[in-house]
Amino acid sequence: MMRIIYVILSYLLLPVFALYWIMRGVGNHTYWDRMGQRFGLGFPRLEDGSIWVHAVSVGEVQAAVPLVRALQSRFPDRQILITTVTPTGAAHVRSLFGEDVCHSYIPFETPSAVGKFFDAVKPVLALIMETEIWPNLYHACGSRKIPLVLVSARISPKSLKNYRRLLPLFRETLSHGILIAAQGEADAKRFLMLGASPARTWITGNIKFDIELPPDLGIRGAKLRHDIIGNRPVWIAASTHDGEEEQVLAAHKIVLQSLPDAVLILVPRHPERFPVVQSLLKKKQWKFVTRTSHKPVPSAAEVLLGDTMGELPLFYAASDVAFVGGTLVPVGGHNLLEPGSLGLPVITGPHLFHTQDIAALFTDVGASITVQNAEELAGAVLPLLEDDDMAQEMGQKGKQVVASNKGALQRLLVLLAPLVEQVNKRAS
Repeated sequence: MMRIIYVILSYLLLPVFALYWIMRGVGNHTYWDRMGQRFGLGFPRLEDGSIWVHAVSVGEVQAAVPLVRALQSRFPDRQILITTVTPTGAAHVRSLFGEDVCHSYIPFETPSAVGKFFDAVKPVLALIMETEIWPNLYHACGSRKIPLVLVSARISPKSLKNYRRLLPLFRETLSHGILIAAQGEADAKRFLMLGASPARTWITGNIKFDIELPPDLGIRGAKLRHDIIGNRPVWIAASTHDGEEEQVLAAHKIVLQSLPDAVLILVPRHPERFPVVQSLLKKKQWKFVTRTSHKPVPSAAEVLLGDTMGELPLFYAASDVAFVGGTLVPVGGHNLLEPGSLGLPVITGPHLFHTQDIAALFTDVGASITVQNAEELAGAVLPLLEDDDMAQEMGQKGKQVVASNKGALQRLLVLLAPLVEQVNKRAS
C-alpha cells in the first residue's frame, strides 16, 4: 500500500520537479542539457549487458573513478554507463573518462521514466554510490532481476530518523536482494534497522580512500605555481559556497597583514557562481586574476579565482594549505581526501555532517583544524604558511590517514565476484 501511495506522489510531484529544473536552467543553461532524460526520453541506446554506475555529482563521480577503472579492466568489451543528477557531475564524467564511458542523467523517480531508462540502457549490473535510496528505481531493478549494489553505503542518524517515518516503504525497497557495502559498522546497523537483509549487508569501508590522483599531479602543481604565482605563500579555499567567500576573503585580509605577498586561490563549488564571485571580488576591490585569463598572477594581485572545471586537484597541488568549503556554512562539507592525499594541512569549518567520519579521522590525528569564523580561519592559516615544518608534519598525518584506510575497493570487488559470474552467464 505504501508503495502505491509513493508511486502516486511521484507522478503528482513531477510538475514541481520539472518547474524547479526549468527555473534552475534560467540562471545556468546546463540544467537544460538533455532535459528529456529527466522524463524518460533520449537515453543512449546501449547493447544488452551494460554496467551501470550512478554517482550524484562531482564528489561521487571522483570517488567512483577507481571502481570504474576496475570494471573497465574486468569487462573490456562491456559498455559502462555513468549517470549523474547534476550537470557539474556530468561535466566531471566527461573530463575524467572522455568517450570511454557513456553518460546519462538519471530520470525523475516515476515508474514510466524509470522503465524507459532500463529499456534503453539494458544494464546487467547496477552500482549506486553512497546514499541514494529511490524506491521506484530499486523496485525496477528487483523486478528485472538486475543485481544492485550500494557502494560505500551510508546513512546518517538524521536520515535514519526521516526514513523510519516511512519504514514500510523502505523495508520493501530494500527487500529486492540488494547488496549493501556499508562504509562502517554504524551505517550497516542503520540499514538493518530499515529492513536490509543481514546476509547481504557487509562492511567494506569507504571507497573514497582508494582515491586515484595522476602520478604527475605534484609535478604539474609545482610547475603551475612556478609559472603563474612564483615563490609566494599560497593557500586555497576550495569548493566554497554562497556566504562562504565573504568569510574566506575576510580571513585573507587578516593573513595579508602579516604576509602581504600571500596568494589565495579561491575556487567556488559550482560553475554558475563563478561570475557571482568575480563580481564580489570587483565590488570589494580585490586585486585578482581569473584562471580562465591564462595570465600569471602579478605581484600586486592577492587572489587567483579558479573559474575552471576539473582543475581543483591541480590547484591543491600548487598550494601550501587547504581550506575545504561547504563547512563555514551549513552545507555539510566536501572531500577532505584530495588535499589530504597530497600532504596538505587541512582546515574546515564546523559543518561537517556529510563527511563527519572522515573529518573525525583527520581531527583525531591532528591532520585538520576546525574553525568557526573568518578570524579563526586566518589564525589557522597564518602559522601554517609561516612554518613549513609545522605544515609538512600536519600534512603527513593526513596522508597517513588516507593510506591506512585504503582497501575498500578490493573488499568490494570480492563481494562483486558472484555477481560478476552472474553477469558472465547472462552474456553467454
